[in-house]
Order: sequence, then C-alpha cells, then structure tokens
Amino acid sequence: MSTSQELRRITMTPAARRALGAAERLFYDRGIHAVGVDLIAAEAGVTKKTLYDRFGSKEQIVVEYLADRDERWRAFLAERLDAAPPAPRARILAVLDASRTWMAENGSKGCGMVNAHAEISDPSHPAHAVITGQKRWMLDLFARLAREVEGLGPDAADRLGRTLMLLHEGALVAHGLKVLPDPLAHAREEVDALLAAVAGGS
Repeated sequence: MSTSQELRRITMTPAARRALGAAERLFYDRGIHAVGVDLIAAEAGVTKKTLYDRFGSKEQIVVEYLADRDERWRAFLAERLDAAPPAPRARILAVLDASRTWMAENGSKGCGMVNAHAEISDPSHPAHAVITGQKRWMLDLFARLAREVEGLGPDAADRLGRTLMLLHEGALVAHGLKVLPDPLAHAREEVDALLAAVAGGS
C-alpha cells in the first residue's frame, strides 16, 4: 500500500475481517456518513466494543474499507495487464476493459473512491490519502502507458495520459449516475479512436 507513508493499518483478526466485510457493504450501498458503528456491529455479529477494540474509531474502519478496496482493484488490474498483449494500445484498452468488468462485479453505484470523496473532502481525514492516492496512482499508470506509445514526445505522452485519465474517470462517474448506457464501453471506443489517431498507437 503506497497511498501514504503515514497511513496506519491494523492487523485483521477473524472478527475484524467480518466487521470490515459488513462495513464495506454498508458504506458502499448507503454511504459512509449514513452508517454508524452500531449498524456495522449488528451486521457483522460482533459487539460495538469489539469494533472499537480492533479499529479504535469509525475513521479507521473507513480507512480499512477504502484501502482494502484499493488493494483489491490494483491486484485485479495487474492480472489483466499481465494477460494483455504487449502493444501499448492493447495495454491501455485493457485498463478500460478491467474497469468495465470491475464495475459490473463490484460497482453498481459507481466508483467507491469517487463516492467516498463526496463525503470526505477534508485532507486531514485519514482516509483522504487513500482516495487521492488511488487516483494519483491511476494517473501515473496512464502516464506510463502513454509513454510506451511510439512516436510521442514527453509532452504529448503526458497530455495523452491526462486525457486517458479524464475519459476513464468521467466514465466511472457516469456509470454511478446511470445517465448513459454503458459509459465504460463508450469511453473504451473513444480511447480506441484516440489511440488509432496517434502515430504509433497501434
């Protein structure tokens, strides 16, 4: 986990893992502010005291929820990038394909990080570093992939990386809002067209 050097994580006992599973479902489905510790304890079948003994605070439960989701996403994406053909265009499109599959399996309400940021915009909140850390990581990933495209100078590659990030993140938001049919597929088509127009993109 590299979102922040100061990010504190806890050691998971079976009871803590059970509580985190309940918190993940509740936070994602209902929102972080709407879910209290009492409800998490009840859903997990543990006592409120157990929650505080293990996590120390609701803030730490939120940190663990978002950090766990971030780790699962990075591992999920890494598998798909490893399986993708080596051509830069194919690897970039693999990110969009991975996001579409992830959203179908884990994201009926959109991006968990974007949703969390709507509730946690204070940089002093310990979970804020997890949220912004994931998005910076995604921007860095798109920048690295863009630099693999042949024929692009550094400035053009950086611009392409930022454009890819905007298309990807916009599609995630639209998916959560349900204002467009299959926005991630649409974003993939736009990215494919963009890469086709870039010298060496194929």
